[in-house]
Amino acid sequence: MKKSIVLLFLFFISVVSAQRFDVLSGKVSNLKGISAYNVTFDYTNQKVQGFETEEDYLAEKRDKRIGVEGESEKFRKDWFEDRENKYEPKFIEYFNKRFEKGEIKCGKNSDLQYTMNIKTTWIYPGYSVVAGAQPAKISAIITVVETANPKNILVEMEFDKSIGLEQGQFEFDQGYRIARAYEKLAKNMVMQLKRFL
Repeated sequence: MKKSIVLLFLFFISVVSAQRFDVLSGKVSNLKGISAYNVTFDYTNQKVQGFETEEDYLAEKRDKRIGVEGESEKFRKDWFEDRENKYEPKFIEYFNKRFEKGEIKCGKNSDLQYTMNIKTTWIYPGYSVVAGAQPAKISAIITVVETANPKNILVEMEFDKSIGLEQGQFEFDQGYRIARAYEKLAKNMVMQLKRFL
């Protein structure tokens, strides 16, 4: 009996921690019946853990790579290209995969009636070194609007510190680590939508 109570408690804690979010406006129930979303991503003014601005972070990374030919330029280039090449595809792929029968889907298709905008507000890139590893984390505001009338906000939700899904022990590719946090964000959003299927 005690064992089952402890397991139930641990399950409850894991569910609660997996869904750390606040509804800023509208209602999640407003999304009931919507089967497809155009998805957009916004990274303006995002903060990086430990830095005042994103540019401060990039400057520090540049300074650490001075003297290694091409490395500082490559880091900056990858930082921005990983958004479209890794983060966004992982969010979309994970979101769609969670609806096995295709009940709800999202993709980059501005012809759809509803748009889901993912605005990243904070990012912790994590790390992977021989001594240990930390997964990436992101905070984001997900806003669902009518595509033709963006002022009509159905719901605006803030997800706090979505922790990247499990990664390999030595995941040295920062872009991949961060992409795993976008998968977790997708998982958290899917959990909310499934309540109204």
